[in-house]
Amino acid sequence: MSDAQSPTDFDFEPVDDFEPVDVFDDSMDLRPGADNCYKCTACDTSCPVAEVDDEFPGPKFQGPEQWRLKRKEDVEIDDSILSCSNCMRCDNACPSSVPLSQMHNEARGEYVENQMDHRSREYIRNRILANYRTLAELGSKVPRITNAVMGNSLVQKLNEKLLGITAEREFPEFATQTFREWWRERGGAQVSSEEKRIAYFHGCYSNYNTPEVGKALVRVFEEFGYEIAVPRQRCSGTPMFANGMLDDAERAANVNVPEFKDLIDEGYDVIASCTSCSMSLKQEYPELFQISGIDEVSNHTYEALEYLRIYEDVQGALEGKSVDYPDLAYHAPCHARNQGLDRQAVELFREVDGFEIEDVGSSCSGISGTYGWKAEKYEKSMKIGEDMFDHMHHAKGSVGMTECPTCSMQMEHGSGYEIRHPLQLLEEAVA
Repeated sequence: MSDAQSPTDFDFEPVDDFEPVDVFDDSMDLRPGADNCYKCTACDTSCPVAEVDDEFPGPKFQGPEQWRLKRKEDVEIDDSILSCSNCMRCDNACPSSVPLSQMHNEARGEYVENQMDHRSREYIRNRILANYRTLAELGSKVPRITNAVMGNSLVQKLNEKLLGITAEREFPEFATQTFREWWRERGGAQVSSEEKRIAYFHGCYSNYNTPEVGKALVRVFEEFGYEIAVPRQRCSGTPMFANGMLDDAERAANVNVPEFKDLIDEGYDVIASCTSCSMSLKQEYPELFQISGIDEVSNHTYEALEYLRIYEDVQGALEGKSVDYPDLAYHAPCHARNQGLDRQAVELFREVDGFEIEDVGSSCSGISGTYGWKAEKYEKSMKIGEDMFDHMHHAKGSVGMTECPTCSMQMEHGSGYEIRHPLQLLEEAVA
């Protein structure tokens, strides 16, 4: 959106002397970052939501402009902040390093806490989606029954009518054995090492829905000689940030940070198999919360392939390997791009014989965690994903690959392809 199209007049007096002010109650002062914005609109042109939603004012308004307006007078947060999908592509687009996603998270939390009706259907729906782990923990106790109920078309229609959760998507099935159950059954770590230690942040989806991803991580890292710990953990907070549920996210972080900090003190690094989980622990935790040990957890967190490429000769381990694998259409999640990891799977696997891997382009998948699960956002979500679907259909492969579980849902939903995780292919090649 141009300045002329902004919903409010944003003229303001320049500030010469820096004086920290409280913008969002007791949160951090974001003025230095906001003042770096010179309205180039690179963030707006990179925003996948603004591209398909004419009513969404874009990241520039949601971030520095809204912040400046709130500084000028005590105005309320604009409700369009709930249309931001938290893909965080604006962070990468900004040439001035304005902390856009941090501003969005702060503003969204402020709006949800103080302006949103907590008895509204939208709030209840968003709270349920943001706390997927709670639903998954209950559902996975009787996975076959839960899968049958949640997969029923009548239940899906009721979910849309009563809660606003789209009936267009198939609810992801729960595994009959969670990753943590499998880990306990095998007796935990099978490799001991004083020098090579990782603590696995499996997240909710690898635990309850796709334990094969967690198993692949364990087998690959043990093949490279790593001792693995799987500590107690809660959701990374990613869906909570996207829905403005910052109190819920902080409660989860208050479990995760001390659990992983204790292991870091024993020589472990923190490894995630989901790029949104690693993004949360690396960037969003220290931006939003003040918890003892949070900087150490941030500095010691890596995505799984990222870590192996830094500390092991994975390319050498793959040289001369031939794998009986289908050709792959690879999508790099937005949160992988934010961490500079968007090319790693293609670079790592392109020399392996037996299949071809093709990058299906830089577009957003469109689902952005819980965004595409909301009935009023579903069509926009699918429109954002059109480029990716089109590239997938034109790629040689008919099997998809990505590191993000919700991108995986969108890829499968829009193409009909089976979707795999890069760790599953690495397991096939080296473990």
